[in-house]
Amino acid sequence: MPHAPSTTRDLASSDRGLANLPKADLHLHLEGAMRPGTLADLASTYAEPPQVGCYRSFDEFQHCYRAVVKLIRTQSDIRRLVREVVEDAAASGAVWIEPHFNPTTYAPALGSAEDVLDLVLDTGTAAGRSIGVGFGLTLSASRNRDPRDATVLARLAVDYADRGVVAFGLTGDEAATPPEAFSEAFAIARDAGLITAPHAGELMGGPSILSTLDALSPDRIAHGIRAVEHPALMERLADERITLDVCLTSNRVLGVVKHIEEHPLLHLLKSGVPCSLGSDDPLLLKTSLLTEYQIARTQLSMTDRQLAAMASTSIQSSGAPADFIAHALTGIETWMKRDIPGPSEEHPHRAWDNCDTR
Repeated sequence: MPHAPSTTRDLASSDRGLANLPKADLHLHLEGAMRPGTLADLASTYAEPPQVGCYRSFDEFQHCYRAVVKLIRTQSDIRRLVREVVEDAAASGAVWIEPHFNPTTYAPALGSAEDVLDLVLDTGTAAGRSIGVGFGLTLSASRNRDPRDATVLARLAVDYADRGVVAFGLTGDEAATPPEAFSEAFAIARDAGLITAPHAGELMGGPSILSTLDALSPDRIAHGIRAVEHPALMERLADERITLDVCLTSNRVLGVVKHIEEHPLLHLLKSGVPCSLGSDDPLLLKTSLLTEYQIARTQLSMTDRQLAAMASTSIQSSGAPADFIAHALTGIETWMKRDIPGPSEEHPHRAWDNCDTR
């Protein structure tokens, strides 16, 4: 059972600094959150480091991600990765994270999939215990692999449903395999009570989101922002309370939006679609969870009330235990009660201030 968020970190600050806002990172890929220094260290031991930060296509981005994965070759490498990801999440004010991860990537080189999963869960839980960060995992299948592999992974996720795996996801190129091919895997996960959180609606549009909704019955969707192109689809997401785990920097770098100021996050919120903010791949995108909240405040002119609402959504949509969620929500309320306004509070009468972002 994860510890409650650190009361010291939640309450000590005298202002509304965004690092002090309790939040969850629900859209985070474990290997993609490696520190640049760790990448350099591993590359000096094993191979040349990939060039990160500039991608001419999604294929190039995926190639870079796979190159990072190939630099993780020992159990010690994994332990270091997980510890540092937890520490960096804490620095961003996260009190809960549930990274996307696939342990079969490292089996049998580092042992069985169960061995790898035990290692990640034990390391993440221990790292978070002393700094107030709860750690769960989203086991994510890949659209670029055989859907039968996804079914095997779903059964593994179910086996660990009471040991730290809280969600089941789907990553990779949306064009590679339609979501219907993964319906069995998601039914297995859903029937066991796991959160279902596939990627959809990043590079492909509304039809990809609609087919994912129909075939996989998700609780959350990673990205999903192109639902904004279809009012009926936005209405369905709002009515069914399906959270979009949005990543601002990722959408800009990968060309989903040309400029952050054009991002549809505010329109989604105004339409009643629940949204959380995530960091996606901090290493590859040169961002952090804290940076994503700062961008929302400064470049999208979101008020502190709206940011707190998104933080609340991230906590409530997570796989954290009920008492953990209650404590984190209390921390968010405390953050909002502080009298010192952040910069975004200078515009209290914007049209979207009264929209329902719960």
